Amino acid sequence: MNDILPGAVARWQEIERVAREVFALYGYREVRTPVVESYALFARGVGEATDIVNKEMYVFEDKGEDMLALRPEGTAGTVRAYIEHGAHVEGPQKWFYAGPMFRRERPQKGRYRQFHQIGVESFGVAEPDIDVEQVAMLDDLLRRLGVSAAIQLNSVGDAACRPAYLAELRDYLRRAGDRLCADCRERTEKNPLRVLDCKVPTCQPVLEGAPRLIERLCEGCRTHFDAVRRGLDDLGVGYALNPRLVRGLDYYVRTAYEFTSDALGSQSAVAGGGRYDGLVETLGGPPTPGIGFALGEERLALILEAAGRSGPERRPEVFFLSADEAGRREGMRRAAELRRAGIPCDLDARGGKLKAQFKQAERVGARYALVLGGNEAAAGRAKLKDMQTREEVQVDLAGLVERLRPSGR
Repeated sequence: MNDILPGAVARWQEIERVAREVFALYGYREVRTPVVESYALFARGVGEATDIVNKEMYVFEDKGEDMLALRPEGTAGTVRAYIEHGAHVEGPQKWFYAGPMFRRERPQKGRYRQFHQIGVESFGVAEPDIDVEQVAMLDDLLRRLGVSAAIQLNSVGDAACRPAYLAELRDYLRRAGDRLCADCRERTEKNPLRVLDCKVPTCQPVLEGAPRLIERLCEGCRTHFDAVRRGLDDLGVGYALNPRLVRGLDYYVRTAYEFTSDALGSQSAVAGGGRYDGLVETLGGPPTPGIGFALGEERLALILEAAGRSGPERRPEVFFLSADEAGRREGMRRAAELRRAGIPCDLDARGGKLKAQFKQAERVGARYALVLGGNEAAAGRAKLKDMQTREEVQVDLAGLVERLRPSGR
């Protein structure tokens, strides 16, 4: 797990600010759910055969009560909240969330055991237009952040066509068992669809020859997928078909997609999602179609950092320096006045030598510095120094707010 210090937080704030603006344009509203949920919620929702539940989830007992877990992803908890609060009676819902998730994975660059996701979920719409909208919305969000990403699209079928395909795939993988890695041989029996997502080089020749679900879709899934592709084409959203894209969770049906970027040196997913039409019912709610996606903030922040994007961190407009006790008191009064007007400012509460105070003004990135002593306080005037150009101008202390107030405020 890692700390995110002030210099880096600005990038995170920018990601979250842009996400909230984009989601509002599409009608999504924020929901906040606990980071701790019942273990059974994830076992039923995400799937006991998944690596997330079987190997990665943090599980503990709460004083003899049911087993609890730190949430490894956001969808199951959001669905639980949707059911528990009877949100279905209010018609289709569009929600988004942001917060920490927890998985016991091997740490690497951009991946930690506490990580952060921003996600969206839509409930109550079975039509393919909502699939199109979410892919386009995610594309919109990443473009506004200046992140170039390729879209990979697939259909993973549903209960009408997937069982027959899984039987065919399992038979194929069993015949190739000695050429697969140990994880793939285990997944062949428990969750053969996940084998298609394996990245081990020695498994790739086998997977290249595996039967493709996209060629075995039932009529309903084929019609839905064709409509999604047609809708993305209409909006000018480019994508590539990837028949091996399955995502890592059991609840996905029909549309599945990922956004990948090579900005960090290798092709990796920065966001992804898909449909989960049976999940609400599985978790005890009424039959309700659903679709959502999640993006990883750590990886996005690294991409922005690699691009030299520091984030619009707001710095003090003016830094008050005190030459004596009278100047300290005047600085405190003027700082309070500016802050009430919405103008950020700072001062060194330790006082001390002016040279040291000037260094602190530089450290915090103040635009101006203003030295106050008893004479300046009595006269109501002082010198305002530009910290970049070093130019100084006389200013009336009573007029500081109007001088420093941003235009239009």
